[in-house]
Amino acid sequence: MAEKTPILELKNVVSAYGRIQALKGISIKVYEGEIVSIIGANGAGKSTTLMTICNIVKAVEGDILYKGQRINDVGSDVLPTMGLCQVPEGRRIFPRLTVLENLDMGAFFRDDKVAMKDDIERVFDLFPKLRERRKQFGGTLSGGEQQMLAMGRALMSRPKVLLLDEPSMGLAPLLVQQIFNIIKMINEQGVTVVLVEQNANLALQCSKRGYVLETGSVVMEDAADKLLTNPDIRKAYLGE
Repeated sequence: MAEKTPILELKNVVSAYGRIQALKGISIKVYEGEIVSIIGANGAGKSTTLMTICNIVKAVEGDILYKGQRINDVGSDVLPTMGLCQVPEGRRIFPRLTVLENLDMGAFFRDDKVAMKDDIERVFDLFPKLRERRKQFGGTLSGGEQQMLAMGRALMSRPKVLLLDEPSMGLAPLLVQQIFNIIKMINEQGVTVVLVEQNANLALQCSKRGYVLETGSVVMEDAADKLLTNPDIRKAYLGE
């Protein structure tokens, strides 16, 4: 039986910051409906991987395929219209726009106003706090609320694949668990998720598969439950 085509695939991708090679020929496959985690130490190349997929950092070698189409030369502003959207590290919401205006920005390329209103309600159902804060400026929200807004803004583009970069960064433990519960809910609603996360334990618990990066190279890939019980992974990344 032929292997199904990944919705997102990196084939021997190399990217660099100037002369410094950040990714050293990594290959990753993501299938429709999965949550796939990318874990590793600081500086391993996790965030660079997502930025390379989105052409914010340029791949100098290798192929990035989305739905079987090579997207190495597709602009980062065009990718959301194709269903590939990133929630960057550090949230990067628009602080001087209201919550509603931020959500509207996530749908900047859409002209289906009625469906957009339905999607805003869907975001508010996922993040009830945002409904309460809908007229509040983004910059006045708490860190957790800003993370919710960044995720909600991305969902307004109706992504097929959502790239999440360190969604738990700087959040209190209770909020971290809440964010991960919402990631699972988003996935259950049909969105494929690629998750870059420092909290390897939580990331693997909610994922189907995982990749381990070290200094720009994939050193291990496996089912998430197997990575969780791997003694080397537990020692290196799970604090044991």
